[in-house]
Amino acid sequence: MYKDAMRAAWTEINLSNLDFNIKQIQQRVSPNTKITGIIKADAYGHGAIKVASVLRANGITSYGVATLAEAVRLRNAGFILEDIVILGLTPQPLIDPIIQHRLTPVVSSYANAEAISDAARHAGIIIKVNIAVDTGMGRIGFNPDDSTSIEDIKMIDKLPNIEIKGLVSQFATSDETDKTYAAVQEQRYMVFYKKLLNADVKIPVRTLANSAAIIELSSTHFEMVRPGDMLYGLYPSTEVDKRIVALRPVMSVKANIVELKNVPTGTSIGFGRNYTASKDSIIATIPIGYSDGLHRAYASKGQVIVNGVMAPIAGTIGMDMTMIDVTHVPYVRLGDEVTIMGSDGVAEITADDIAAKLNTINNEVVCDFGMRLPKVYTY
Repeated sequence: MYKDAMRAAWTEINLSNLDFNIKQIQQRVSPNTKITGIIKADAYGHGAIKVASVLRANGITSYGVATLAEAVRLRNAGFILEDIVILGLTPQPLIDPIIQHRLTPVVSSYANAEAISDAARHAGIIIKVNIAVDTGMGRIGFNPDDSTSIEDIKMIDKLPNIEIKGLVSQFATSDETDKTYAAVQEQRYMVFYKKLLNADVKIPVRTLANSAAIIELSSTHFEMVRPGDMLYGLYPSTEVDKRIVALRPVMSVKANIVELKNVPTGTSIGFGRNYTASKDSIIATIPIGYSDGLHRAYASKGQVIVNGVMAPIAGTIGMDMTMIDVTHVPYVRLGDEVTIMGSDGVAEITADDIAAKLNTINNEVVCDFGMRLPKVYTY
């Protein structure tokens, strides 16, 4: 009944579905195209160490993280020889761990690259770096339309103890039906890449394709792709053609009923008395709340699954507890398993369903659920 010894609420991470999704991605790209598995934010809440292990078992030995701390955690967990790419920028005062743990940073300025070079020279090692180019995201990267960008990268290429590994950029709208702007970004990327080649700067790896581009923009697969949401069975948007690649959700969110009570007509439930029983009712309490990723804004719209039946959330979602109306649920008992996200074999609530009601994206939903809830790994 209880899946975790410490809490009666948890996420279930289906590693067989993760393995299936990885293989779908591998089939989608050329055998010559390598994969960097994006496992930032603790693998979108799924557990970076475990996800990296499944990636490694499938022959994928390059992982993308957002922060230095995430990268170091992977190294300390035993991923010693793998390529760990820090997708965010690392300021100069934080460079030493990059050298110590042989990480692959992204650089977008000569000054930052020079500081990495100096640190690597003092350590007597060579550090590989990815050059970021801003093709239209407006976030980080060299300006492809600025002539000084080529000159700066030429100087980076000549720095001691640094080796340019790849050229990285990010799509802004590749998950939309209209691919016009994505095509503009692809063109900017390729023009800049060719300028670098003409300037005798070797770029062994081009990496531009995110999950949406893996699905729908095969011309951008190049030498390496960077799947994120796809790994976890999440489509990048509702506009992506799901028929192209089959994916299976990896995360489910569940809890056990910890209290059941019969309440008479007119009883108010929860903070603010926002829910009042319109008839004699049965109210169940589950030990999960907004600190676990079940957002307060979901209360008036949300449902959960109990014994194959949809049950509405009753009242305001608290920090650690939520009430649900189970009056119509057959044979409901204390300890029954409640599915907040996922399938119980009869009914299903997806991350997309929750995201639609919260006016957000499925990535945010799974990341939030993955922050505090314990993880139970299944196959």
